[in-house]
Amino acid sequence: MQTTTCKKTETYMLAGDVGGTNTRIGLFRPTAEYPVLKDIQIFSSEAYPDLESVVRQYLKTREVAIAGACFGIAGPVKNGQCRATNIPWEVSESNLKTVFSWPIVRLINDLEAMGAATRVLKKEELCVLQKGGEYNQGHRGVVAPGTGLGMSLIVKVKDDYISIPSEGGHTDFAPNSEQEVELWRYIRKSRGHVSVERIVSGPGLVDIHRWLIDEKDAEIPFWLEKKMNKEDPSRVISETALRGEDLGCQKALKMFVTVLGAVAGNLALIGLTYGGVYLGGGILPKILPFLKEENFLNSFANKGRFRDLLKTIPVYVITNEQPALLGAAVYLCNEQF
Repeated sequence: MQTTTCKKTETYMLAGDVGGTNTRIGLFRPTAEYPVLKDIQIFSSEAYPDLESVVRQYLKTREVAIAGACFGIAGPVKNGQCRATNIPWEVSESNLKTVFSWPIVRLINDLEAMGAATRVLKKEELCVLQKGGEYNQGHRGVVAPGTGLGMSLIVKVKDDYISIPSEGGHTDFAPNSEQEVELWRYIRKSRGHVSVERIVSGPGLVDIHRWLIDEKDAEIPFWLEKKMNKEDPSRVISETALRGEDLGCQKALKMFVTVLGAVAGNLALIGLTYGGVYLGGGILPKILPFLKEENFLNSFANKGRFRDLLKTIPVYVITNEQPALLGAAVYLCNEQF
């Protein structure tokens, strides 16, 4: 998603993607088909006490007219308010409107925003994992691992699509093998409730790797342990696995992908998503080689009598770098412009 220079004489929409790790703020120009991103900045969420502080910092050097704002946030939104799941922020439409004097402010779930983006994503912004059957119209699903795990259904109503906000990432993890039962027991000891987010997320990948070390007597090389202590451990594990430098990392990433496939297949059954399942988030575009292996699609279709049906459902990886940000702009465009 390319950006261009903003002009002070033009009017813009402000969009935000508020996550547990990063908050992305961007300015868009509304068009008839596709909101055009003009400018973007990424902030570390934990470095700021609230969303208002992030927006103030962003607008310090940008003197532009804003016609409306929409923020996709990782957490349940109710009556225009949200307590974020993975950061200590409380956000409300009314407060943002008061502080910044914008005429329009919308707060939506981040996966609701990502679902809205599927309406405008181009072919080159999607990687096809499964083409599906001849009939590829109908409801859609989105699954997006990151700091947490977001899920959403996009319901087709006549010729339109409506994103349904969801906190499906916090539903129960259902093991599908003896090995996954062992993993469930391990996570339960330290986490209590074992949701699918405890497995299919950045921190979940780290826990899978830790389980392999603690319970399966896998060895962790000194250089790898040192690197994981200095850098983001989930990124280190996935990058090390992709380079084939450590068997433990490869095993952890394969289990991550396998459970992800089961979760995506469950969502496909719940919504009968003949229009496709879209895989988003910051992790998945970076691990495409593992997603293209048989583990993911085998797990996706492993639904007993409904195996053949699951093989008719398209599966895509979203390669657009900012789908939730784009989706927030799409949502505002469709509602107000």
